[in-house]
Amino acid sequence: MARGSFATMQAQSSTEVTFYYENGHTDSFKVPVPGPQFQQQLPQLLAQPWIIFHLMDNTVIVSTAKVIKVEINPPVPELQGPGVINNGERVTTMQRGATGRLPQSG
Repeated sequence: MARGSFATMQAQSSTEVTFYYENGHTDSFKVPVPGPQFQQQLPQLLAQPWIIFHLMDNTVIVSTAKVIKVEINPPVPELQGPGVINNGERVTTMQRGATGRLPQSG
């Protein structure tokens, strides 16, 4: 097996989820579920008042009422429908700061 292929295989068999809370804190979890399968479970998870993660050393209970954003890696392009924007790009602080500061030609 090629050196990089193991990492690729691992990435496909798990999903990383990051929760952003109202108070500014974040939590990231790696779940042993491939992205497409996680995408199918996501609506039911977010509809629950609590999401429970059983980890090796403890259990974490997340209040979905306090979550303001969820990031999923790898992306789940299978999420489609109203409220979904395809082909978006994240704008970094550096990109935002450069807007309007470069001389305009013409």
